[in-house]
Amino acid sequence: MSLKDLRRSFRGPEASIDDQVESYSTSRVPASQRWPIPAISLVLLGNATAMFFFSFGAQQLFAVGWPLMLLPIGYFFIGALVIGALTMRMASREGLSQGLLSRGLGFGARGAAVTSFIYAVNFVFYFLFEGTIVSHAIAYSLGIDIGSIGGIVIFALVGLVTIALVWRGMYAMSVIQTWGFPIFVLLLIWAIVAMANQPGGGAAFDWGPIGVGGGAGLAAAMSLANGQMIFQGLMATDYGRFAAQKIRYRGTGAIMLLELIPMFAVIGLGAFFGAGLVGAFGAEKAQDPGFVFVHLMGIGGVIFVVITQIRINVMNLYGGSITLAAGFDVIAHFRPGRPWWMFGVWLVGVVCYAFNVINHLGTFLAITGVLTNTWVLVLLADYFVCRRLLKLGRTHDIEYEEGNVRAWNPCGLVSLGVAVAVGAAGIVGVYPLEYASFVAMIVGPVLHVILTAATGGRFYRPKAGASIAEEVAR
Repeated sequence: MSLKDLRRSFRGPEASIDDQVESYSTSRVPASQRWPIPAISLVLLGNATAMFFFSFGAQQLFAVGWPLMLLPIGYFFIGALVIGALTMRMASREGLSQGLLSRGLGFGARGAAVTSFIYAVNFVFYFLFEGTIVSHAIAYSLGIDIGSIGGIVIFALVGLVTIALVWRGMYAMSVIQTWGFPIFVLLLIWAIVAMANQPGGGAAFDWGPIGVGGGAGLAAAMSLANGQMIFQGLMATDYGRFAAQKIRYRGTGAIMLLELIPMFAVIGLGAFFGAGLVGAFGAEKAQDPGFVFVHLMGIGGVIFVVITQIRINVMNLYGGSITLAAGFDVIAHFRPGRPWWMFGVWLVGVVCYAFNVINHLGTFLAITGVLTNTWVLVLLADYFVCRRLLKLGRTHDIEYEEGNVRAWNPCGLVSLGVAVAVGAAGIVGVYPLEYASFVAMIVGPVLHVILTAATGGRFYRPKAGASIAEEVAR
């Protein structure tokens, strides 16, 4: 392979500025606009090296200690690999985002808007989480109270800069990740060396659990992993829809592995940093990368956090804008342009930062685990069981345009509603919260298959004799 061919494998195809900006948020990605696997994997590196995963690794260690933390982390790895490979294969064949796929796969045009908003909440929260880390890093270095007006202004300004950097979607992210990853690696090496040189050396590290540990700690750790497992596979699909239509499972699996391997290296390093600092600073600061890297590296830590935060938050803003564009396109017939939805994600994030929503991370992951996991597994059940196995609907060129699908498909919506109600019972304490997402993600897809089979798949199609306007109005 020549150097020219190698460079081409890490770049997307030529596209107009309009196509780059809109990123096919409300339509299929045409065959001529598909990206090579290395180019997609390069973009996904921004997610793999997010500051969130340093925090996640420390949380897993504090919950169950070493080596028991390998159980939830292994579950996360295998589950994300399988879910990501399946959803990416589905999205690449259709060239559709998850929001558009949901219209045909069990929810209907307007019903899919509900799932789009569920998905968008995830991006808002992760934008908030990553933005909080960088705001903390800058605030710590400047001596500003992180909860003050100054802290809120820092969060808002960094978010606005990030919006400007991702205006051109995948193409902008490709450039950012190409130049950002080597810098990330060099600064990470600096942090590891600084951690190894902390006073006390090896004696400073305690790899045991903090708090309850045991079975209760393991249940909490598994719940955290479950909340992430499907979301990471789902997030990769936003980029996997740009993969070649004929890509096989080994291709989508390769994309997921190229994302997950560095991701789990970061998770392990998060446990390493947490174990070394928890004794001196407590669990809260030891799992906050905004504190950890500033403590270890000074101004270098601030630079590290800012660069890493921008590399992931461009993806959070992009993903949020894609799903909101698809949702509002059908629910309100409102198309201001995909980039403008990034301002919506930013604005909600600023408000949430001001009200300290980030302090409820555990509850958030439990709720989104119920909502997001159930939704994604209903989609997979619809595509692979109802359509491909039971032959109840089309297995290619999935319908998604208004008039070609029902406005509301009760099979998916009822299944999601029942599963969420069952999961909510766990969240409010009827049974242990840690099991809520697991129970919901079983109930939802099973009920969806039963309902779709019982109705013969008739809710895939618009009602006979109804005009497009009448069907949309339903």
